[in-house]
Order: sequence, then C-alpha cells, then structure tokens
Amino acid sequence: MGKVKVERSDDADASVQVSGDVTIKEEETYDDKMLFVNAIAKPMAGKKLAKKCYKLVKKAMKHKTFLRNGLKDVQTRLRKGETGICIFAGDVTPVDIMCHLPAVCEEKGIPYAYTPSRADLGAAMGVKRGTVALLIRQNADYKDLYDEVKEEMSGLNIPV
Repeated sequence: MGKVKVERSDDADASVQVSGDVTIKEEETYDDKMLFVNAIAKPMAGKKLAKKCYKLVKKAMKHKTFLRNGLKDVQTRLRKGETGICIFAGDVTPVDIMCHLPAVCEEKGIPYAYTPSRADLGAAMGVKRGTVALLIRQNADYKDLYDEVKEEMSGLNIPV
C-alpha cells in the first residue's frame, strides 16, 4: 500500500487519503448522513435528540430484555403489545421492508422517530453491524433520560 496521509479540514471532518486519489472518510457529520435518508423518514430526530437516543440505546443495552433490535423482533414485540419508544434508521433500502412500522406505532400510541444512520444505531448498541429498528422499554436505571426522549418524540409525532 502507498502513503497514508491524514487531512484535517475546518469542519473537524477527518479523512484518510490512501495512495493518490482514493479517499476514505473517517467521520461523517449529521448533515452528510441526512443526504442518504429516505423520503418516508419523518419525523426525523434533530442532532440533539439523535444524540440522546444513542445515549439511551447505550444505557438500555446493559439490560437484557429492555432493548429489542432488528426488524423482525421489533415487529413481533409491537404486535404482541409491548410498549416503549421506537427508533428507526432513516437510510434503509429498500424502504418497503419497514414502511409499515410507523403506522403500527401510531396505532398503538408508541412514540417513534428516525435517526439518519443505521450504522450509528448499531454502534450505539456496541456492535459493528447496523440495525434498522429498535424498541426500548422503560427501566428504573435510565428513567429520566427515557422520559426526556419520550417527551421530545411525542412532540415530533404531531399529525399534519
């Protein structure tokens, strides 16, 4: 392999240049990730709410049955009547696999929001693989953060 040169630009975005004209981005900004979001990904969590969601996912990961991840598991749990907060990835392709879930959440009265990247949802869980959907149930250990996120999400889900 050739020379590896790390460049820093003004917006604190780091990119690694490998052998001439091949550049690999290390860290994308929130706005960069928004470019790949589907048309149905509404309501979209803002930067602050997305960070709070990731923080909540990290805390919920410590408790075995309080975080449901993956399309099939979340679908099953919603159908069986489990409640909580739903977080969906906005950059899912094909969108047909999960476009029915927001309607299910609205029907059951469960607050939900989209985050820009499924890779970030996976990273918040501490795994390398991205995830499409998460269902977080309430627990005493992270009750304050859960309530705060739930309230902000409920404000987002106002029908237009």
